[in-house]
Amino acid sequence: MRLIISFAALFLSVVLLQLSTGGVGPLDALSGLTLGFSTAEIGLLGSAHFVGFFIGCWFAPRLMGSIGHSRAFAAFTAAGAIGLLAHMMVTDPYAWALMRVASGLCVAGCYTVIEAWLQAKVTNETRGRTMGVYRVVDMGASLAAQLLISVLSPAAYVSYNLLAMLCCAALLPLTLSRLREPETPEAPRLRPMLLIACSPLATAGVLVAALSSASFRMVGPLYGQQVGLAIDQIAGFLAVFVLGGAVAQYPVGWLADRYDRRWVLIGLSLAAILSCLSTATIEGLGTPGILATAFFFGMTTFPIYSTSAAHAHDFAEAHERVELSAALMFFFAVGAMAAPLMASTLIEAYGPPAMFYMIAMGHGLLVVFGLIRMRMRPAAETRTSYIWSPRTSFLIGRLTGRSRDRTGEGNGP
Repeated sequence: MRLIISFAALFLSVVLLQLSTGGVGPLDALSGLTLGFSTAEIGLLGSAHFVGFFIGCWFAPRLMGSIGHSRAFAAFTAAGAIGLLAHMMVTDPYAWALMRVASGLCVAGCYTVIEAWLQAKVTNETRGRTMGVYRVVDMGASLAAQLLISVLSPAAYVSYNLLAMLCCAALLPLTLSRLREPETPEAPRLRPMLLIACSPLATAGVLVAALSSASFRMVGPLYGQQVGLAIDQIAGFLAVFVLGGAVAQYPVGWLADRYDRRWVLIGLSLAAILSCLSTATIEGLGTPGILATAFFFGMTTFPIYSTSAAHAHDFAEAHERVELSAALMFFFAVGAMAAPLMASTLIEAYGPPAMFYMIAMGHGLLVVFGLIRMRMRPAAETRTSYIWSPRTSFLIGRLTGRSRDRTGEGNGP
């Protein structure tokens, strides 16, 4: 309990940040429809978010080293708030894309500061409990952010002002905290080829995870609107996807720690293909059926990133953990930048089911590649623990690295 109280300010900032930045994606999609943006232009907004996210991941550790944690957090929060407030001043999709770059920059920068602060304060004894609470807080706030759009009117000043207020409020707990600023951690070197050298299959898995998650979260509201869901139902559609991903983490972690992780990846992808094809081809599902398929889609796609990360770390040395985690985030960001624009372009050309056909094709390629890799290399002799890996910053590896070095069977997420 003392541990939770000592980090309460940081966790409250996470909640407020997630409510703000997690709500802007679906709100932008619905607002774009209201304002007459094309489907491809709405997809561009999601891609722009991840452009900003990648820039923030790379730039944030360097800014912290120059001006300190609190000032860096304030700068990134201000960028996010400005991006939100400017939305209804200029209703142009390309201007909004620049604003979404600012929101992505805010997310990556603020999470980098929070995770650097956590890393400096935790000990080996408290690391596991801290990460457990952190994951629950982050995922719970993400779930609430999806539901938030049910009470926000699209293309309305008040909606974006509310999100901007939440973003600004995230400043208060951290900047008013009595916690002393830690020393600035050294920024990890960005070595994308390290991931490919450790595991080409994990690289493919991370790209497919980005294809699934970024497409669904950024373009999913378009699908929901085109299949006849009301705004509150679209909020539930996005929320059950996140909930399904959270529910699946423990059983998938249990499987991944006991069986060949390549088979777990293949099994998840086969189940994801089934989910995609069911969603795309079965007519007359109705709202309960659509929500059920979204839940199953989250269960089968969300854990792929963490399973891929665990598989990659099986082939890495302990001193490579931080740089490998940064490489995993790099490839996720690359895939996430392309996915929303691809998905929205396909929806515009071929209709709502096209997004799920695209995702199913990605998972099909992952299945084939996984079977090929199993013939080329045996499973790792020594395996790291499965860790439910947040996709938040390049510094996340500092929080999870030592936990992975607990090798032993039976370590769940």
